Amino acid sequence: MRTLTTLKSHLDAAGYEAITITPDQFRSVPCPTYPEIRLAVMPSRRMAKTIEGFRPCVVHIATEGPLGVAARRYCMKRDIPFTTAFHTKFPEYLNARMRVPVSWTYKVMRRFHAPASSVMVATQTVENELASHGFGNIKRWSRGVDTKLFRPRDKSFLDLPRPIALYVGRVAVEKNIEAFLALDHAGTKVVVGDGPQLKELARKYPEVVFAGVKEGEDLAKYYAAADVFVFPSLTDTFGLVLLEALACGVPVAAYPVAGPLDVIGDAAVGCLDVDLATAVRKALKASPEACLAHALRYSWEASVQQFLANIAPFPAERFFGDGMPPEAEHAPNTAAASAPAA
Repeated sequence: MRTLTTLKSHLDAAGYEAITITPDQFRSVPCPTYPEIRLAVMPSRRMAKTIEGFRPCVVHIATEGPLGVAARRYCMKRDIPFTTAFHTKFPEYLNARMRVPVSWTYKVMRRFHAPASSVMVATQTVENELASHGFGNIKRWSRGVDTKLFRPRDKSFLDLPRPIALYVGRVAVEKNIEAFLALDHAGTKVVVGDGPQLKELARKYPEVVFAGVKEGEDLAKYYAAADVFVFPSLTDTFGLVLLEALACGVPVAAYPVAGPLDVIGDAAVGCLDVDLATAVRKALKASPEACLAHALRYSWEASVQQFLANIAPFPAERFFGDGMPPEAEHAPNTAAASAPAA
C-alpha cells in the first residue's frame, strides 16, 4: 500500500491525474485470517461508475482481490487495455496457510493476468519464476525508497542490549517470522508490525520486543536504531523494507531467495545465507556508509518512469466516446490505479 500511495503522489506532482479505488470506498468484510485486510463486497456496479466518471486513459490493477477481479471484468467487457502487477506470492501464501497446491493457485493467477497488456514485477528473479509458470507480457517495475525519511539517525532511540536485530513487517506464518524469533541472538530482537500471529508469538517468545505498528518518523527511528535488519521471508517478491533499512545505514541479513537476491545480491551491505544466524553475524560487519550508498541507487523517479512506460496509455476517447473529459485535456496521461489492497 505504501508503494502505491507514494506512486500516486509522484504522478500527481508530475502533472498526471490518478485516482485509487480501494476497499474503504465499498462495503467490505475482513479477509479470513487477515482481519486488518478488508475485502470489498460486490463492488462491480460502483466501480464501473467511478471509472466512467473519471474516464481514465489506462487502468492498472494492483491486486487479484475482489476489486481487481471487478476491474478486470469491466475492462475486458469493454475491450479496454489494462495492466496488472504481481506483488505477492499468493500461491505460496495459500500453501503455507491451507496447504493448497502451489500449481493450482498459479493456474488461477496465470489466467487472471493473461489478458493484461503488461504484468509488472519488481525483479528479474520474480520475472524468471513467473515465466517458468507460463506467464507472459512481463515487464519490470522496480521500487524506490524515500531517503529523506529513511536515513541514518542517532541509535540511542532504542535503549536495549545490543546488537539489536530488527524485523519490520506482517506477523504471519507466510513471512517465516519464526525463523527470526527462534534465532540464538546475543542482543535484542525487535519486531515492528502487526498480524494474525502477534498474540501467539508474543506469548511464545517473551524475550522479544514486539513494538506494534509504526509509521513515518517513528518507523524510520526504529530502522535507524537497529544494528542489523533481518528479513526471514521466503516468498516476498521484492521487500521494500530492505531498501528502507539500507537507507538508514542498517545492513541486511536474509535468505538467498527472490527479493534479497535482487536487492542485495553479492553487495557488501549485508549477508544472504541459508543459515539465518550466520547471515546475521556476517551482516553486522557491513559498513553503514556502504548500505546507504546502495539504497541511493533506487530512486522513486526511476520507478515512476518505469511505471509510466509500462502502462502504455491510450487516448481516453477510445474508451469513452468523442467527449474528452476536461481534465484529460491538461494531463498528458490519466491513470486509475485499481485495488491497492484487495
